[in-house]
Amino acid sequence: AGFFAAPPGVQAVLLTGSCARGKASPDSCLDMSVLMAPEWLRRERRDLEGRWRRCCETEPVFEALSQVGRYSQIDLDFIDGDFAPAPRHWTSGPDAFELEIGNTLVYAVALWEQDSFLTRLKARWLPYYDDTLRQERLTGVLRYCHNNLDHIPLYVERGLYFQSLNRLYDAFREFLQALFIAYRTYPIAYDKWVREQVEGVLGLPELYRELPGLLEVENLESTELIRKAEHLKELLSTEVESRR
Repeated sequence: AGFFAAPPGVQAVLLTGSCARGKASPDSCLDMSVLMAPEWLRRERRDLEGRWRRCCETEPVFEALSQVGRYSQIDLDFIDGDFAPAPRHWTSGPDAFELEIGNTLVYAVALWEQDSFLTRLKARWLPYYDDTLRQERLTGVLRYCHNNLDHIPLYVERGLYFQSLNRLYDAFREFLQALFIAYRTYPIAYDKWVREQVEGVLGLPELYRELPGLLEVENLESTELIRKAEHLKELLSTEVESRR
């Protein structure tokens, strides 16, 4: 935080990830984000990254951090707060739009900040983005989720069981994405901390009890994945589409 407090253009240094939420283990990365105004980030990023690498190579504290756990290190990201949905494809799984906002503005801890840049970002995006964008996002996510689920019976009939399993996993993550959009709540991740999010953040313990079984497969080369897809479709209808 002290290193990045000096360069001009840096607006805030954020602790993110499991460390920011008090959930880290010795093997966790120390996730941090450096928030800069867009014009400064474009101009200064390369120089800052080079200076940061040299700092990490010479300061003993970073070597000490690497000895804490097997994978303990600083995972640093430079961001400009210009949140926007990225283009996606039918088989790419959920995008990171809501994740980026949530992990930057909701679940992060500001270690240092200046001016009002971070405050203005929070005022724009919190408690949630506007309903026009929400409806657009929810419609799109549901379309991708249904597309994955609808392909599962077709692939099972052709004996493409691993592709069917992949489609089910993508649909599961898209279900979580749609669920959080429906509840106007920013998520942490779609493949980690699922119980914490569904039970704790959304307050849906009964729903969570149904989720692990969706990905528990006893006989892959069977029609079991079709039944899982049908169950997930039911949850989409009752937990998400009914809240539109």
